[in-house]
Amino acid sequence: MRRLRFTGAASIATIALMAGAPAFAQDSAQAVGSNNDIIVTATKRAENVRNIPISISAVTGDQLARSNANSLSDYIARLPGVTFNDYQPGVSEIVIRGVAATTYHEQGQTTVGYYLNEFVLVEPGFPIGIPDIDTFDLDRVEVLRGPQGTLFGASTLSGLVNYVAKTADPSKFDAAASALVGSTKNAHGDLNYAGKLMVNVPIIQDKLAVRLMALQRYDAGYLDNPGIGKKGTNDFRTRGLRGSVVFTPAEGTKLTYMSTYQDSKLDDQTYLDLDHPYIRFTAYPEPQKTSFWLNSLRLDQDLGIGTLSVLGSVNKKTNYTFFVNPYAYVTGLTTGDDTAGGPGHARANIKTIEARLASKADGPLKWLIGVSYVRAKKHSYDQIFQPGASDFIDANPGIFDGIPGSVLAPDDRIYGYMTDSLNTDFGVFGEVSYKITEQIELTAGGRYYDTKAKATVVNQAGALGTFPGQFHADDLTGSVNQKEDGFTPKVTLTIRPTNQFMFYATYSKGFRVGGINPNAGLLASIPSNYESDTTKNYEVGIKASAFDKKLLFDISAYHIDWNNIQARLFGPGPSYYSYVINAGGADVDGIELSATARLARTLSFNSNFTYQNAELTTFLPDTFAVGGGYASGSRLPGSSKISVANTLTLDLPDMWGGPSFEVAHRYLSKAPVAFGNDAKRGGFNVFDLRAAVTVSHFRVMGFVNNLFDKFGILNAPFTSQVTPAGSIIRPRSYGLRIDWKL
Repeated sequence: MRRLRFTGAASIATIALMAGAPAFAQDSAQAVGSNNDIIVTATKRAENVRNIPISISAVTGDQLARSNANSLSDYIARLPGVTFNDYQPGVSEIVIRGVAATTYHEQGQTTVGYYLNEFVLVEPGFPIGIPDIDTFDLDRVEVLRGPQGTLFGASTLSGLVNYVAKTADPSKFDAAASALVGSTKNAHGDLNYAGKLMVNVPIIQDKLAVRLMALQRYDAGYLDNPGIGKKGTNDFRTRGLRGSVVFTPAEGTKLTYMSTYQDSKLDDQTYLDLDHPYIRFTAYPEPQKTSFWLNSLRLDQDLGIGTLSVLGSVNKKTNYTFFVNPYAYVTGLTTGDDTAGGPGHARANIKTIEARLASKADGPLKWLIGVSYVRAKKHSYDQIFQPGASDFIDANPGIFDGIPGSVLAPDDRIYGYMTDSLNTDFGVFGEVSYKITEQIELTAGGRYYDTKAKATVVNQAGALGTFPGQFHADDLTGSVNQKEDGFTPKVTLTIRPTNQFMFYATYSKGFRVGGINPNAGLLASIPSNYESDTTKNYEVGIKASAFDKKLLFDISAYHIDWNNIQARLFGPGPSYYSYVINAGGADVDGIELSATARLARTLSFNSNFTYQNAELTTFLPDTFAVGGGYASGSRLPGSSKISVANTLTLDLPDMWGGPSFEVAHRYLSKAPVAFGNDAKRGGFNVFDLRAAVTVSHFRVMGFVNNLFDKFGILNAPFTSQVTPAGSIIRPRSYGLRIDWKL
């Protein structure tokens, strides 16, 4: 537990007060999820979000600041068609349109792609952390719904998230800062805080500039852990540094270098005993640390016929997690210092390069062609230690067939799991759009991909075997060397009868690469590898405005065929080993609506609504499940049929300080947390309040999140194994935030 004085949290604001500056511009009332006239680049060219014939949400940095959004959990689930498997910081996953087989985390590649300024953040296979980019100094966050395999390749089975960070601006000096202090229920007096600072410095006017950003955010823990004698144990800290250099040596030439580092530290895990709110019980704390360091270089060159863009990056990621295993393993002791547990260490190195040439937007014909290559190398090592295991084995030779403790439990290690993998992904992609008439446009594109996966798994000799009473005195290994190629097409018909109305119909395809099976070689019944799975998306949509843009709305209806599902399953206790099979299929049918209405000059309302029905279409086998698997018609885990997010905003620009008031509401209907599990997540309404005033270049906001202190379950996928445990939404939190702009 850490203590913070208010004077420390406000240090950045104090620095800001010392600088003189022009008035802070009053932001227009735009709620998270409202699609206004925002320029986005998620289609690999700069376009107005309302002119793009795809389901896309773009949230600007100003909108994120207005809503006091700092991390994904603050805003991502407010977007249509999007839910958030908020399991643990650093490994929580976004789910788009219900395409997920778990509310835990995927064992293989994620179903959603994650990018920072179009650079890949998440590697193939089980990800070594999923970066949750802090929102400070972001220009916007773009969320594309539906498969994006044509332009972005693998890991966009259901969509993608592209964080767009601001880069250096050679035209002007600029600076910004943000400070926050607050409190959360059951944090026992420990304060939340954040301090963030950005400065942009031109070196050569209009040619060369440097931009630097630094931040630290601390969220006080709200769970008590009697097992370790501490309260508020799940303290969470995020730190980040970002720097960019932009050089424009000549007209039409732009070089951008960006380096981003972010790490997170969780003092104790966030899953709790669902039968006893705000209580978790473990013999040891379960800390987790994740980090990534992304270095990227981009060239944009005007060639007359179009713009050449060349992008390259190196991303280094690490993850450390300690888990307690409260099961009766070797010694049969499950409490206190005799409880089993152990660390997991992992690291990844991802290298990417892409080159593409895009035509200029003028004329009836637009085209884009490109090539990309991704190389990801990964290593992980997990261990479980049982205090006294080696001596116990030696004292009971009859139980362990006379095999000494030095073999089955060296240094009391009863389990060791090591894996190394190398994935490559080569792609050639392109897209052509042609205006048949001024109102009708046809777009067709595709990607040829060639993927390779080499990997080995070593289950070290140990007393923790595959079933109770079993153990293995030799290393059990598995390996794969697989490759796959294919083609992902996309076709879109767009009709624009007026400037205020657009209709589109799209067919698109996404895919996710296969890989080595976790615990390959452990049992003959576990396949050594799993294959890719694919989605086919059939979608129609409308984007329209009325009453001089006082009413904006987007609506889409879609049908997704998910084939050859990569399903993560678990073996029996006490090891609960995981493995992946390709089996069955699923259909997802849904409707998404996003609308913004200017009710009066000072009053606006935004609403995002999603209805979806995501079910298995064929039997999904599971050897250890009741009935041997899950029947056709079973709902996909975490797939709530209804989600709603509303925001009512009152702006009073004519009053002193231009005060603004917001009421935000979110509803998520109930959904199963896992196949064959009776537990449910969702079924809750959450309300947030915000009030702000703007004085000169300062914006001061007071906020209350989870106003009625709702106990909302986000996931609980392992209720059949131990005491029901899962993650919940953050209890009521309130505080003060100050933003400053030069």
